[in-house]
Amino acid sequence: MTSWDSTFDVVVIGSGGGGLVAALTAAETGAGVLVVEKQALIGGSTAMSGGVVWVPNNPVMRGAGVPDSYEDAMAHFEAVVGDVGPASSYQRRQMFLTAGVDMLAFLQKLGIRFAYCRGYSDYYSNAKGGVDEGRAVEPAPWNANVLGEWGSKLQAGLAKTLGMAVMTNEARSLSNYNRSLRAFAVATRVALRTAGAKATRRELLTNGAALIGQLLKLALDRGVAVWTDSPFEDLVVSDGNVVGVRVSHDGKTVQVAARSGVLISAGGFAHSAEMRTEYGGDQPNQAKWTMSNPGDTGEAIQAAMRLGAKTDLMDEAWWLPSPRTGRFGASTLDQARQRPRTMYVDAAGRRFVNESNSYMEVGKAMYARDKTSRAVPCWLIFDDRYRKRYAHVRSHPGWFPKEFRDSGRLKQAASIPALAELCGIDPAGLADTVATFNGPAAKGLDPEFGRGESAYNKALGDPSRKVANPCVEPIDEAPFYAVEVLPGDVGTCGGLLTDEHARVLDQSDRPIPGLYATGNSTATVMGRHYLGPGASIANSMVFGYVAARCATQEAAANQDPHG
Repeated sequence: MTSWDSTFDVVVIGSGGGGLVAALTAAETGAGVLVVEKQALIGGSTAMSGGVVWVPNNPVMRGAGVPDSYEDAMAHFEAVVGDVGPASSYQRRQMFLTAGVDMLAFLQKLGIRFAYCRGYSDYYSNAKGGVDEGRAVEPAPWNANVLGEWGSKLQAGLAKTLGMAVMTNEARSLSNYNRSLRAFAVATRVALRTAGAKATRRELLTNGAALIGQLLKLALDRGVAVWTDSPFEDLVVSDGNVVGVRVSHDGKTVQVAARSGVLISAGGFAHSAEMRTEYGGDQPNQAKWTMSNPGDTGEAIQAAMRLGAKTDLMDEAWWLPSPRTGRFGASTLDQARQRPRTMYVDAAGRRFVNESNSYMEVGKAMYARDKTSRAVPCWLIFDDRYRKRYAHVRSHPGWFPKEFRDSGRLKQAASIPALAELCGIDPAGLADTVATFNGPAAKGLDPEFGRGESAYNKALGDPSRKVANPCVEPIDEAPFYAVEVLPGDVGTCGGLLTDEHARVLDQSDRPIPGLYATGNSTATVMGRHYLGPGASIANSMVFGYVAARCATQEAAANQDPHG
């Protein structure tokens, strides 16, 4: 008989958005809940992210007067995701679309305030069922002072690295403040908000940190136990049922019973070179370029696999192509592919993708192209007009810091062929590509890839009315520049296969009793596409909510002799 050190109704492994939503959902039913976090800080990948949540037909969106429907959202899944197997089955899509609305309404009822991300378009809005205005919401700015000592345990978010209290849907305007009056007004609003928070000594959080902070506060207020610095070791099984977990806590191994179920919400395996090498398939990756949560090392997934859990989409990730420029590049050149006077090319000097499409689409295109012409890494090419025009958060407009230029990561030449020589790109190929691109680009056209035609392309492009196409202009002003671009990622998105109730399935497609999973620990309902801003967080939060509902309802039914 198992000897238990602690007993709870629900044990959640991981403290990201999915884990905390599940904990809060279960706690609202009166269940005793434990959240186990291996790291010292709370929030996982969600806290590090923009905190945007993509939920079709959601109440915030409807309140903003933007029409949507379940039918349009389901049609959008069918048009974009297509048939990718059981991870995105009709039943799982149906649950995501219906429970997602319920989940957001539940969080609103508890007091979490969301803002509609107007204009942050669906990534495939031109496909059937897409919405040009977007389906995403994000948390409103939130004062973390109310967390007290728990505030120091929050994972740092995006805004903290920028030193500004900027919301995610405002961020695209910051580096375009000199390109339109609207962008300037947004940047001014952010500056005033930041100054106001400092003047009143408020720890004002935005993005994923604001979402995690609010979820944590609500969970703590409802008696949820949260253990940090407590790595998960293994699942405890009795007669084929998952009945608890083994965890390292306070310097010793303890066994914790979970009467209603265990939820794996521990992220993926982005930082596991061994797992990514084994499962990389046609998109090989040795965890060299990931920007995901450092805790994404896959132990919980492996524990479930040892029990016979089925997996899917293990070669896939949330790709985020990133210039090899370190911290400075994050504020300067990461956005370059969406702006005019830039292009991505392979080693042959040829374009291979609409550079302004979603980051996942571009990352997958890099791997696909690499099978025939080296595109991992590929190259970002831009001209001096780009350098002069666009504001850089960590520098003054129009110039690059000396350390950036001296590092060798930025290549500069007086001509396109000379630039190609510096980069090891075929000079004739690059010269021909630029010449072919420049003719139509002078009219704001991209006949080869249609860059700048979709609402998403336009949303992240140049907001100035002076450009014919917010994403396309010629590359024709010397000197010319190039930076290597790597297929980075913000996490893996394949893993344990779950049914529509977030129950982990075995090799015979039967639920493993007592075991649930969500988020990047699972094969996502989004399949091999990223449907809109916040699609990964939405997948995690919605199925965390679903898992908690299922676990607590099943437990109640089992206790009810008439259930």
